[in-house]
Amino acid sequence: MTITMTDDRTRTRARGGLRGAIAAEWTKLWSVRSTWWCLLSAGLVMAAACAQLAVSHVYDNTHADRPHPGVLSAGDLAIEAVTLVQVVIIAPAMLMITSEYSTGSIRSTLLWTPVRHRMLLAKVTVLAPVMFAVGTALALAGAAVADPMMGRWGTFPVTGVAAAALRVGVYTAVVAAFTLGAGAVLRSAVGTLTCVFLLLMVVPALLGAAGGAGRHVADALPSIAGQHFMATDAHPYGPAAGLAVTAVWAVAALLAGVWTLHRRDA
Repeated sequence: MTITMTDDRTRTRARGGLRGAIAAEWTKLWSVRSTWWCLLSAGLVMAAACAQLAVSHVYDNTHADRPHPGVLSAGDLAIEAVTLVQVVIIAPAMLMITSEYSTGSIRSTLLWTPVRHRMLLAKVTVLAPVMFAVGTALALAGAAVADPMMGRWGTFPVTGVAAAALRVGVYTAVVAAFTLGAGAVLRSAVGTLTCVFLLLMVVPALLGAAGGAGRHVADALPSIAGQHFMATDAHPYGPAAGLAVTAVWAVAALLAGVWTLHRRDA
């Protein structure tokens, strides 16, 4: 009898805990249509952005009244495109938690995973590698779209493009984790989208246009730090520092999400 009870408890723990929560989040992510629609939209928007940037690059090099940026790697152009369409790319991260609050299914999720920080940990454990793969694939696809359109004004060094795509994948995963944390705090798709859009795109643009101290503040924001990381800039700090700044924002957002989960009822 003792052996049977012990075996039953062992099987129960194997089915539950963090491993079970991760399996549940993986199933939920791929069993809803919104995930697939978001990924399809991200692919189309990324391709369109890369095509537009490629056309603009050729125009700038072939008209006397425009600046002449010279030859550009397709990987660098894909990085530029990601900064323009990143909010669309990370939409699955937002919906991964806000959709549960909008439908009320978060109550069932927390009932099945009563340790609340474990629920958020399971979500980010599933989300991060998925978004890394998505970001890498989109960067490679975008570079492939842009390369033939740039003609002699573009290059496609395989190693360089692959390295750029991997950096895009890392950035996408980190920003997706940040978005997940913001969604756990705000619990609303509209609120999360607005917050992420302002912080990643609008505020950095306004601060950068202001110049001076505003530009220094912008360098501490996640999207600008992520750009320094992806482009391997050396000024005002290197790529490692850029990744660290972006990661700090993601960790802070996730900790705020855990705090909110413990403080507020579902």
